[in-house]
Amino acid sequence: MAATALSVKPRGVASLLDWRRVLFVLVVASFFGGLNSLFSGAPALEVTMGYAALYALVALLLFGLFEQRPARLPSWLPRWSLQLVGVMFAMPLAFMVVHGPWMAINYEHSHHPEVMLALGIPLGEGLLFGPWIALAAMLRQRDVFARDQALAFELERSRLERNALDTRLRLLQAQVEPHFLFNTLANVQALVDAGSPQASGVLASLVAYLRAAVPRMHEAATTLGQELELVRAYLELMRMRMPDRLEFAVNVDTQANALQCPPVTLLTLVENAVRHGIDPSEEGGRIDIDVRVRDGRCVMRVTDTGVGFTATDSGLGTGLSTLRERLQLALGGEAHLRLTEIEPHGVCAELDLPAREDPR
Repeated sequence: MAATALSVKPRGVASLLDWRRVLFVLVVASFFGGLNSLFSGAPALEVTMGYAALYALVALLLFGLFEQRPARLPSWLPRWSLQLVGVMFAMPLAFMVVHGPWMAINYEHSHHPEVMLALGIPLGEGLLFGPWIALAAMLRQRDVFARDQALAFELERSRLERNALDTRLRLLQAQVEPHFLFNTLANVQALVDAGSPQASGVLASLVAYLRAAVPRMHEAATTLGQELELVRAYLELMRMRMPDRLEFAVNVDTQANALQCPPVTLLTLVENAVRHGIDPSEEGGRIDIDVRVRDGRCVMRVTDTGVGFTATDSGLGTGLSTLRERLQLALGGEAHLRLTEIEPHGVCAELDLPAREDPR
């Protein structure tokens, strides 16, 4: 989660022995060790480089230790100041660890001016340059941490936005289910009230349809082939309700069946054509469904010969506006829904989607 993503600093031994830190201090120590071998009169290059490496490693140890300990500091004491003090304290500590035993055993020789100069140069360099190197490292580390934190916040924000969009899409999708179900049940109720002998058959067809349709309505994505199965079942159900007033035809490119399709998308267009086009018309009408795949796009057209826009202006809003919002959440600007009036009467709903195969 967010707290985990933002904890980018290594902790514990991993911080003290981080190979990048160790490599950095050894490179710096090698530079100063090489200079000391040239100008201090030391017996060998490996000696001066070894001394410099020991100084640097002790400084690194205290730098990392004060980076984590103590866990809590007074508000007036910034941790970076404690780390700088630690680096400065590391120099005399390293001097005593490296040279203390030898100086105690060879007291007279160790106090010779040339020897004191050779021993004191690494100590002076550490006291002079060590804090500045540590300060530069902390500034660099702060910049890296700030970038990592900003990236973590951006990733977390994107995740939350994606979750919010998924939740909104599922909410809109859930609104489609009762909308369709109540409309169909109202049709069945009208047949029952009228004493129509078709009521029992229509109800049986509705039960069979819902057994197949409702589980798919909860899916985040489906195929166009599955969507067309639901559309055909729905139209057969509607034709049983009004056998003399509804005709339909479905023409689909074969390759379109395997394409992705947001659930209940094509069904919403067909239901809208039945409810607002064919149903209000005394003569009924015809619905033609054409699905074509061209140049990486899938174009679905639902054309009806119903009453058209004039008589249905008050009823077109809810279903299609919800569909538009669902398409926007699922596909962004890649989906386009257009409505066109057909002369002398009727409506053509055209939906243009990217042609993407279902990965399942």
